[in-house]
Amino acid sequence: MFFKGLLKPRAWFALGLVMLLGLLVWLPVRMDHINAQVSEEIRNNPQGVRAARSMVITLADGRSYPVNYLRENDLVFMGIDGRWWRSFQGPGESVEMLIQGQRLRGHAKVVLDNPEYVVDVFARLRPKAPSWLPLWLNGKLVVITLQPE
Repeated sequence: MFFKGLLKPRAWFALGLVMLLGLLVWLPVRMDHINAQVSEEIRNNPQGVRAARSMVITLADGRSYPVNYLRENDLVFMGIDGRWWRSFQGPGESVEMLIQGQRLRGHAKVVLDNPEYVVDVFARLRPKAPSWLPLWLNGKLVVITLQPE
């Protein structure tokens, strides 16, 4: 093999560590850039294809994210794959949403203790997710109860 003997194991480890750290720095910056582009598209084209299935949610602390959603009557469902679902633990949190050009307010709470409910909602919210995927890899379900206007 060409690389055999080129670097010692310690050097390969150091190189791998540097690459991993670089990825950990680059990835969040890249995701913020992509999220900003998607949010802008949803705002600028509220009747577009992306806005038909994605909303922009703004948390009480001002952070905002574009997320896929499912609206059924006075409930809005979203699945969160990142760690920011923790904002909705316990009593939950008030949120603002932009759904197809309409600003809505609601109260969001993560569902952690009802796996049957999560599976039922995710079957409609994420119908293309593989059925063999373990529930813990399919994100967290957040239920938003809309406030009357």
